[in-house]
Amino acid sequence: MDSELVQQLVVPLAVAALAVIVFVVGNRLRPASWRETEDEGSGTLVLDLINTLFMAVAAFVVVICWQQYDNAHNHTVAESKALVDVYWAAHSLPEPAHEQVQRLVHDYTEQVVTVEWPEMDNEERLSQSTQDTFDKLRDTVLAIQSEDASVTELQAKAVAALDAVAQARHDRAMDAKLGMPGFLYTALWFTTILLLCSAALSGVEVTKRSVVMTALLGVVVGAAIVAIYGLDRPFTGGNIVSKDAFELALSRYQDIT
Repeated sequence: MDSELVQQLVVPLAVAALAVIVFVVGNRLRPASWRETEDEGSGTLVLDLINTLFMAVAAFVVVICWQQYDNAHNHTVAESKALVDVYWAAHSLPEPAHEQVQRLVHDYTEQVVTVEWPEMDNEERLSQSTQDTFDKLRDTVLAIQSEDASVTELQAKAVAALDAVAQARHDRAMDAKLGMPGFLYTALWFTTILLLCSAALSGVEVTKRSVVMTALLGVVVGAAIVAIYGLDRPFTGGNIVSKDAFELALSRYQDIT
């Protein structure tokens, strides 16, 4: 079974078990005075505060993680579009520039898909060999010399598109290292612990029904935490940004050729 799938199953179940343990142990340890009915008003207020705090922190973390994920996806789309523009510009260049530029564009895109994506997942950085291919591509385009105005115009278009690729590649390198600030995870886990302790603090008796409800609460909270961690780093883990944009660019190269 895939390790990511195991993690998605184990974490919610572990949090559910922890919630039940806290609930049962807390029921044994809490003072008898906490079970009195006159404390229900203040207890309800505290529980509402804990629930609101957890939902606020979780929602804030999810929004930030999703923004990072969406930005990373947009950067890959921008880079792939610019690569197609370079390939189009090279299509009308005279030989040998035509073949050289298109071959290097294809090689670079293929290396991004096959070499760089796994390296971003494992090392949280871009591939140096892929960077070398891109640098060779830029040098090849810049080395084109011609007195023909149409060739010079195509070269300028290719250079402008390569500048866009370089910018998007730089953004992607930053995205690969991007992660949620530690203090937000501290706040998330702190509010999670408070939420798991809420059943014991509220004075609820340990019954089959209350145990099942507490376990369900743990499953929901655990699943939310797994989802948050899956979105944290756009190119690492089980929920990484898709490389479809570059695969589509490879198919467009074939159509152009």
